[in-house]
Amino acid sequence: MEHIKTYHSMERNTEQSSIIIEGPVPSSELRKYHFHEHLTAFRRAPQQFEAIQNIADFDEGRIIIARTKDTIIGYVTYLHPDPLERWSEFKMEDLIELGAIEIIPAYRGAGIASGLLKLSMMDNYMENYIIISTEYYWHWDLDGTRLSVWDYRKVMEKMMAAGGLVPAPTDDPEIISHPANCLMVRVGENVPESSISKFDKLRFLQRHQYRNMREGF
Repeated sequence: MEHIKTYHSMERNTEQSSIIIEGPVPSSELRKYHFHEHLTAFRRAPQQFEAIQNIADFDEGRIIIARTKDTIIGYVTYLHPDPLERWSEFKMEDLIELGAIEIIPAYRGAGIASGLLKLSMMDNYMENYIIISTEYYWHWDLDGTRLSVWDYRKVMEKMMAAGGLVPAPTDDPEIISHPANCLMVRVGENVPESSISKFDKLRFLQRHQYRNMREGF
């Protein structure tokens, strides 16, 4: 599968400054900007900046950024699921994961996150993918936002809806370990039925494996 990427950009005015949202951005462009020191949700900022540069160089990898003139203040990543996760079980070329989305605290509530997702979907090639996001409440900034787990879940669902992702059922053990966790999914218009069927098996992999085990007796 050829992973075609088409650049888009838009400007969003906030109380602090005008923000450019753009991408997919290659690593050569990312290196031109400063990565804000408050982008630490997943690891220390220098290590996370290195990580998203690596993702940008993957064939399927996409990095969409939000920036001031010279500083990245937010980003979203897309790439194939981790080889150790269930979602890579069938090695689906047309399955990609929204791996991370992060905005510095000073710009939260300004619509930057939803802008990142909306711009991501401006590229028509995204219609060739099944896009997933695995949401675990222990990754959410409950302390910083002072939201309850359920209020945060509502905010998260609304944000993901800006990119067309909606909750989908699954029997994944980590996701069903807490009722606030969820799988978010967007199925592109050009995804073939064969891929949708394979993805449905992935969503309920335990049930599928149990059925196969029973039929083998």
